[in-house]
Amino acid sequence: MPDAALVGAVLLLVGAAFSLLVWPAFLRRVANDERARDAHGKPTRFLTVHVTLVAIAMVIAVAQAAAGIWLLVA
Repeated sequence: MPDAALVGAVLLLVGAAFSLLVWPAFLRRVANDERARDAHGKPTRFLTVHVTLVAIAMVIAVAQAAAGIWLLVA
């Protein structure tokens, strides 16, 4: 049976990798959406909210990765 810390570390790293791969692609699609900019080319709330969500998700992913690595090393 695998060690609980190893399983936890792998789950954290898989979750972090998923977020680091998926969120930037999502943001590219949002940035290209017609709702992302107004008629003058300024960012709309639609874009601002999604950029904020992606930024938070990326910070969490980096923290997950760090925790996963810490568990592997410990």
